[in-house]
Formats: sequence, C-alpha cells, structure tokens
Amino acid sequence: MKIFRILAMLTISLLLFTGCEDDEITNYAFQEISAPTDVTADFDISQDDTGTVTITPSGVGAQTFQIDLGNGDTAEIANGESVTTVYDEGEYMVEIVAVGSTGLTSEYNQMLNISFKAPENLVINVDQPDTDPKTITVSATADNATVFDVYFGDMDDEEPTQLMPGESIQHTYEPGVYELTVIARGAGAATLEEDEIIIVPEATDPLKLPVTFDMGTVNYAAGTFNGTSYEVVINPDLSGANTSETNVAAVTNSGAQFEGIAYTLGEPVDFSTDSKTITMKLWSDVALPVLLKFEDGVNGERQTEVSADHGGTGWEVLSFDFASDAIKSFIDGSQGAGESFVPTGQYSGMVIFIDGPGTTAGTFYIDDIEKGEEAQKDPAVAPDAPTAAQENVFSIFSDAYTNPANINYFPNWGQSTTYEMISLDGDNVIKYANANYQGIEIGESVDATAYEFVNIDIWSGDYTSIVFFLISSTGEKSVNLEVAPNQWNSIQIPLTEFTSQDLDISDVYQFKFDVQPNNGGSFYIDNLYFSNEVLVAPTEPVSAAATPTEPEANVISLFSDAYTNVSVDTWRTDWSDAVYSETTVEGNNIKLYDQLNFVGIETVANQVDASAMTHFHVDYWTGNATAFRVKLVDFGPNAVFDGGDDTEHEIEFTVTPNTWVKLDIPLSDFTGLTNTSNIAQYIFSANPTAEATVYIDNVYFHN
Repeated sequence: MKIFRILAMLTISLLLFTGCEDDEITNYAFQEISAPTDVTADFDISQDDTGTVTITPSGVGAQTFQIDLGNGDTAEIANGESVTTVYDEGEYMVEIVAVGSTGLTSEYNQMLNISFKAPENLVINVDQPDTDPKTITVSATADNATVFDVYFGDMDDEEPTQLMPGESIQHTYEPGVYELTVIARGAGAATLEEDEIIIVPEATDPLKLPVTFDMGTVNYAAGTFNGTSYEVVINPDLSGANTSETNVAAVTNSGAQFEGIAYTLGEPVDFSTDSKTITMKLWSDVALPVLLKFEDGVNGERQTEVSADHGGTGWEVLSFDFASDAIKSFIDGSQGAGESFVPTGQYSGMVIFIDGPGTTAGTFYIDDIEKGEEAQKDPAVAPDAPTAAQENVFSIFSDAYTNPANINYFPNWGQSTTYEMISLDGDNVIKYANANYQGIEIGESVDATAYEFVNIDIWSGDYTSIVFFLISSTGEKSVNLEVAPNQWNSIQIPLTEFTSQDLDISDVYQFKFDVQPNNGGSFYIDNLYFSNEVLVAPTEPVSAAATPTEPEANVISLFSDAYTNVSVDTWRTDWSDAVYSETTVEGNNIKLYDQLNFVGIETVANQVDASAMTHFHVDYWTGNATAFRVKLVDFGPNAVFDGGDDTEHEIEFTVTPNTWVKLDIPLSDFTGLTNTSNIAQYIFSANPTAEATVYIDNVYFHN
C-alpha cells in the first residue's frame, strides 16, 4: 500500500469558507514535521598559539544547540549565542545537535584540526562548469589548516567567506575577470595564501526550448514593447508550482495595453509532431489572461496564439494547447484573425503578453517554458486495498468494507464541482471535477469516539493542497492535506487533530473538501473510513509502476516491458556497492537493488545517442531511502572513458516513500552533461548509505 504517515500538525491558520470565519486549518504533510535545516557553524580560531576557538552555530528553525566540543567539554546554547573553548594541538570532532521547537533535531559534525604549525601545501580547487561558468564551486586543502578564508574578488571591502576543510562553497559572478584569494589559517599566527584567476565569459549561446533561465552560457535577452521592462533574477517566491531557488524572468508591466516580451529562438519550435502543448510557470498575485504567440515561421507559416488564464495565486503552471485551442493571430487587417488554426510548421519567434489587452501594472515572473506532453491528469490504476480488519473500521466509501446505505456522495451545496463514479481495475473510485469545494453527507451521524484515525486515499494531477473538514453539531474543523501529484496518497489523520480544535466527533455527519486554488481541476478519492489500526508501511511494492504512454518511435528504452530495449552491458558493474537482483510485481519485470550505496549501469559497448531526446525517465519505489540520486555519464565524441572529453551530472531527489515515483527529468537539468551522443553510464545512489532498498522500472530516454 502506498502510505504517507502524517505524524504531526505543521501550522494552524484561518480559512475563509462559505462565510465561516473561525474555521481552523491544520497543515499536514506526509513526512515528519520539519526538523531544523541548514545547520552549520562558524569557527573563529584565535591565531595566538593558545588553541582558543569560538563556535557560533546556526540553523533555520533551531531554538537551541547541544554541542559536544570534542575535548571532553559540552555546552547547550540558544540560537544566536556562541561558545568558547581551548584545545590542545590535535584533531577534534565537534558534534552540534540543533533542536527545534517541536523537539525534532538535526545534526552537524565538523572535524577540527588544531595546529600551531604554519599551514603548508595549499591547493585551491575550483569547479567552473562549461554550462554555467558564472557559478563556481570552491574547495581547498592544506596541511595544518584549521579553516580557510575565501575572497571572491568581485566587491570592494569584501568580508571573507569561511570554508572548512572537506567542505565546498558556491559563488556566482557577473561576466568579467576576477582574482580569487584563499587564505589558510591554523591556530598559530602564520597563514598561507594562494590566488586563482577566474574568467567568466559573456552568455552567447542561442535560446531554445526548454527555457529555464539557468544556463549560464545562454543569452536570455528578450525584446520588450509598449512599456514592458525585463530582467533575469533569482526566484523571489519559493512556493506553489516553483519551489526552486533558481533564475526566473521578471516582466514588469507599466499598465499599457498589449505590453509584452519577444524572444528570438536559435532553434525553432517544431509543431509538426503530435506534441503541440507548451507549458510555462508564471507568477502573479492577480488573476489575468496570458497570451502565448508564435511568429516568424521558418517557411512563412501563419502566426498562431493560445490564451490561458492565471488564477492569481502565485506560481502556477499554465498549459497552452496548440492542438485544440490555437487561433490565427492578428496581423494587418482581418486575414482570418481569431479563426481556429492548428500549427504544423516551425517558428523562431515567441511572444508573451501578460494581461494582453488589459492594463494591469505590476511585476510578474516566468520560468520553465517547455514543449511536451501535458502532465498526467487521471490515475491509471486504483489505490491498493486497505488492510485494516472490518471490526476496526467504520467505512464511508470503500470497496473493501461495507458502506452506509444512506449516504450522499454529491449533495447539492451550490458548488461548481461535478461528480462521477468510475471503475479502475474493478475498484470504484470517486472523481470530483471542475472543483471548488465538495461535500459528503451521512444520513445518520457517526459516533467516531470509538476510533483513533480517519483514513483516505486521494489522487490529483491539479492540486498539491486540499483542505479536509469533519463536520458535526459543534461546527466544522479542518486539516490541510499535502498531496504528492499524479499518484495515490494514503493518508491517516489522528482524530485528536480535530478534537484539539474543539470538534465534537461523537456526531460526525458531513465531510467536506476545499481545493486550493479554486481553478476547476480534478481530484479522486477512495477508501474513506474511520479506523483503530495504525497503517504500517509496506516493505515492497504490491502494485506495478504505471505503464509508460510515450510512443515507441519517441523512445530509447534501456529497461521497460512497454518497449523494445537496447542492449545494456550490465545492470551492476563490478565497481558498484549494492546487491542486485531481479523480481516481478503483478507480472511486471523489476530491477531490485538492496543495501544500495551506489550502482553503475553501463552501455559502453553500445553507447546511447540521446542527442535527439529531451528527457530521461525512471520509475522507482523505496520504503526506506531518504534521498535518491541519478547520474548520467557521457564518454564524449572519442567514446572512451576518461578520454578528456567525458561529461557528467548528478541530480538528487527528495524521496516520497512507499509509492512508485515517476521521474521524468529534462536532460537540460543535467547541466554538466554537455554532450548526450555517447551516454555510457547511469548511476543510481541513495541514502542511508548501503542501507536503502530501491526497486527500478521503466528506464528510458524520450522526446
């Protein structure tokens, strides 16, 4: 069963809903309440041969720090305070435990080398990727060094950035030439200094889809008209559909009609294929239309455009379907402007109007403009059946149990939501579409005091947050359900989360859902019931991953029952650190890696030319991994390992446990992978090291 155990309340906020001003919302997540994050420490080493060190820890969400100084002393201090101690010459492991307000902890460990000898053999290591030469990663080594001071050389009166041995730091430059300085310090007075010249070129590579604004070599310049201004900035609002701290385009309207920006594409957008959908992330705090227009047809193709509505809720993903919604753009005179028109050619001009004919002024943000298939909107399979015993359950809706006869799954409350009972794998599932809010009514109230939990399976391709209410004679109280998109989420909520809000659960007679935002999307529910049994996470998948739907002509498959697979040399190289086996789930072949630290998969003999592909896909399932990483390695044009032209890049993903997770990764996200014509190695790794168990299916490239 795909289970997300909700352990605690995250936040309590107010929800305005149908005129009720005092409804309380408890924010639920499927993972534990957040422990302190970004835990680190600053080490101030006294260079007077006394071994005096002042340690100042920090961490987001930390209230106190418990510190083992490594020399036999300990300390407990509040956030913002420091502790000073004296070390003899030697190495000491400093262990810092950050404690949050909930009692959850995070740990930071740092080996401290106290030496009164002068530092020697200083070596500066600078990683400056070709795909993003503005951003460098710096590390350093030196004998007898306790800490390094780094001066990046791009500002006056620069304060040094501290770098600890064994760590690295990043820095982003503007184009130019800079002198990077690293000073190695020990506990004595002597220091050692080295310099390195950093050259950051101007971005000159032509623009093409996908447009991420993060490739340092790409020129993201745009033309503006009718009063619009434009610049590339760091994402100012990590929320909604865009939680990455990456670059985005800032578009500022002055308030005139038909303000916009225009891009000239170095590689034209091709609408000759079946895929004619363009998606774009756009931030706005007001509801407005966004018009996407393509012009400058390579062979004189007719200009075409699609409009999409933004709900004004911050970052949203807008979808522009040129297969069904495109019309002819206005040129000069009528020329059929406004008529339906399905483009089939290529266009090198892309124009974006935010609030087109309107006069809304303000700053809006754009990110991740890409062409591809629409995101999955409907589940392909039903959730796994619940396993709680019937005598421990009062079911509201489930094929696994007996449901009340006098129940209404679609009461008329004036909602826009529509209702449909559908069958998936013979299991009845409720679909609510065109959603704003929705209720369920029980003919006779339920005394839920005999139960400990309310359970629900929920699936949505449109919503990541759904407010869930229990309603009794004392009112309605709610929790906020965090929904991982495009997969079934099995959620178990302690009923104490409602009673702590002063809800009398002895006569529950209604349930209610409120989607956020109210944008007319869909969500599905199944297995809604009260129970006394704690859900236990499965140790292996009980259902297969969803069958891929990309046409075989657009796929290079390494492993999938859905396609013809290319030749793979090995699914576990001799330099791997993992136990490999093969298994089946519901008749579907699966790769299984136990005790996974890292595993190498190779196509050295028949290297994959993925230069015509846009994405790398893999489905994985794990019950105990906390992180999962994917690395691709290309051997370069000489097709030889370590031949001087190899490129590679690794991406880490936060794990959603106990469910099949579909990773469909744009190859452009592998920013260090500058060549994709000779891909020979695929490396999966996970945390906790050498303990994770990971199931793998559907490994392929596609466009």
